[in-house]
Formats: sequence, structure tokens, C-alpha cells
Amino acid sequence: MGNSLAGKRTTKVMKINGETFKLKTPVKADDVLKLHPGHVLLESEAVKHFGTRAKPLEPHQELEPKRLYFLVVLPEASIERVPRRVRSGPVNMSAKDRLESLMLSRRSVSDLTTMKGAGSVVAAAEEGGGSGTTAMKVKLRVPRAEVERLMKRARIMKAKWLRKSCSFAW
Repeated sequence: MGNSLAGKRTTKVMKINGETFKLKTPVKADDVLKLHPGHVLLESEAVKHFGTRAKPLEPHQELEPKRLYFLVVLPEASIERVPRRVRSGPVNMSAKDRLESLMLSRRSVSDLTTMKGAGSVVAAAEEGGGSGTTAMKVKLRVPRAEVERLMKRARIMKAKWLRKSCSFAW
């Protein structure tokens, strides 16, 4: 009967200012959090892999020996984050399809409702033989420079069309 070696049964906790303190295990995260209200414990490996998205330890979890934990204050918005909606689509999309999907997702809601409304007006006109018209009120906010550019382009297109139609009349 002789010599025996006992392993370290301590864990390190580092504060945001760089100060560290050691705790003898077994110890639960709740024991540390009671001494530091408003803080959360993050495992160093999780921080290395996930960065700011690392999940805080639950109060009932035990701190493991020979591990490093970070004691930080998280903003309220980070703790209770609502999951984002993600549109799941076909995984095997071409680059062109992904680009188009990204462009469509960046459109504003008003653009999409305007497009939908315009499509229904065209469909109604086609069904009615073109005699039935549907009125639709649309509000747009367009910068003055953009309006001037569009008006200039419309005048040019109208002039080209008039020249083209007049040349066929002769």
C-alpha cells in the first residue's frame, strides 16, 4: 500500500475582466450564479465553437473538473431570442436559383402586394374581354431623382414609339 495520486477536482471560472477563481467540484452552476446575479456561465469549448451564440449553462448542470467556464452578463435580448422563420426549399438549387431566391426575399412587402395586385388586374381584364376595368389605388414613395429618371426614360420611349409608328403610316 503505497503512494496514490488524486486528480485535480477543481474547475476555473473566468470573469469578463480576466479575473479567475477556482471552485472545488462537485458544484452546480446555480451555486456560482447565486453569488453573481444577472450573470450566466458559458463553457469555454462552446464559446470557441459557437462564439456569441453559445448557450448558457442551465442552473442544475454540474461544473466539470479541469474545465474553464466564462462568467458573463448577457443582454436581455440575447437570452430570450425568438426563433427566425427560415424558408426551406430544395437543397439542390443552382446558383442562379439561389440568387433569385435571395433577391425575392429582400423585396419589401409592398413590392410583393403591388405585383400581386397588378397580376389580378391583368387577369380580370383578360377574363372580361378587356371591357371590364378594375380600379386600384396604390401609394408609392419614390425619390425625386428616381421619378425624374423614369419620366425622362418614358419621354424617350414615347418619342421612339411615335417615330416608329409614323414611319409605318407613310
